[in-house]
Amino acid sequence: MNPTIVPPLPAIEQALALFERARQPEVMHVENGYLDLLGDEDPTGAHPGQRLMLSSLLPLIYERWWRPLGGRLLMGAMGPGVRDEHRIALDMLALSPGDRVLDVACGPGNFTRGFASATGNGLVVGIDASETMLDLAVRNTGNANAAYVRADACALPFRDGSFDAICCFAALYLIERPMQALDEIARVLAPGGRVALLSSCNRGPLPAGTTNAVVRSLSGVRIFARDELTGALRDRGLTSIEQRVTGLAQFVSARKHAR
Repeated sequence: MNPTIVPPLPAIEQALALFERARQPEVMHVENGYLDLLGDEDPTGAHPGQRLMLSSLLPLIYERWWRPLGGRLLMGAMGPGVRDEHRIALDMLALSPGDRVLDVACGPGNFTRGFASATGNGLVVGIDASETMLDLAVRNTGNANAAYVRADACALPFRDGSFDAICCFAALYLIERPMQALDEIARVLAPGGRVALLSSCNRGPLPAGTTNAVVRSLSGVRIFARDELTGALRDRGLTSIEQRVTGLAQFVSARKHAR
């Protein structure tokens, strides 16, 4: 018996038009409402914090409990809350109607949906490696201009300069090869495009290398030095770099030089 062929959704078709020709899939796996490029491949990593992102339980509590609690632990009791994070992301990305936006490690789509509302007739693509997170993202997203793709953040399928804005909030510290992910983010960002990051930041008397060695070995969470991400963006040719440190977290924005 032949398998049922599910046609891609219009937003997924628009996302496919941005793919590099060599990365166009021969067979379209969109049965669950997102385009799956990974199949049995798992780039997530083996540490407990990374494996947790693949669980079936976490997506159910992520937006209401896990994400707000994680934010408090990272940014402190007086730091920005989840609503503030959404506002900060929108301010940093300065979205306009018609923009193409990439949400890297989008989880259950909690930021992707807001970007889709802000861009009107634009296109917002959320990518993540977790099937369970994407299942929930698809169920909770009613925006016709939002598409989800299961892909590796370190090997994005898109052509150079495909997106006007790229967000990676509360995820870079769990990506197995974060600097490779930044390579890809810089590559697929269009000239004049904006980047918004929220990640960890080393604070206190211990050097970042010492703190990271302990925390990452136990949880899989990478602790970035205070100037590590800003320097990495600068090394990749981005400009107008701004950083806001709050608690153990940092918000970093940058822009790709317009040609």
